[in-house]
Amino acid sequence: MMLSTNPLEKRLQFAGLFLALGLLIEGLCLVWSTPIAFVIFVAIGGLFMFIGIATYLYSLVSTVPPPPTS
Repeated sequence: MMLSTNPLEKRLQFAGLFLALGLLIEGLCLVWSTPIAFVIFVAIGGLFMFIGIATYLYSLVSTVPPPPTS
């Protein structure tokens, strides 16, 4: 994966990476049948999902509009 130099695209790629890792962790926990799998599912997978969603929303809100050209 090639990281962009545009700050918005860089944050969106970072958010997508965390969302993908969170889904991967949660998917692996579904096939694991021990009590600790639920803790990992909620704690680590949920944390990665939260970081990805929060980064995505922050990147949408914090974009700076380009200066007007007149």
